[in-house]
Amino acid sequence: MYSLLVIFAAKYLIFINIAIVGIYILLQPRAQWKQITIFALYTFIPIYIISFITGKLYFNPRPFVVDNIIPLVSHGNTNGFPSDHTLLSGALSVLMLKYNKKIGLTLAMFAVIVGVGRVLAGVHHAIDIVASLVICSLIGYLANIVYGKRQNLQKKVTTV
Repeated sequence: MYSLLVIFAAKYLIFINIAIVGIYILLQPRAQWKQITIFALYTFIPIYIISFITGKLYFNPRPFVVDNIIPLVSHGNTNGFPSDHTLLSGALSVLMLKYNKKIGLTLAMFAVIVGVGRVLAGVHHAIDIVASLVICSLIGYLANIVYGKRQNLQKKVTTV
């Protein structure tokens, strides 16, 4: 049972995160879709650029390679830093925190669970997970500031 929970968290929980965000967006008025899409661009693009750069600067062999263990989920012998699964889960939570705090916090918890699952499955080290969550948190914070200034500027231009 333990193995099944770890495999679910490591490999499949991310799809529930994606479905939750997709359903949330589809249930919003069409006018809201543009705002969500713009904020997603403000967050996802920098998150993945920084992830790409940090992955090139730091190589962290996966635990199953270093420790000579059999992982619970199959994975190639690639750089484990940072964790892409945790990164996507974290990016989705950052997006939802802007529009629905309850869903955003739930997805943030799911992102941590995905990360823990990846560690327990033997495909990532804890530093890979922490790096992904830090990248998402910092970019989410900065994107909120920049996006807020953009919205304020648009309001000023519209009212003039």
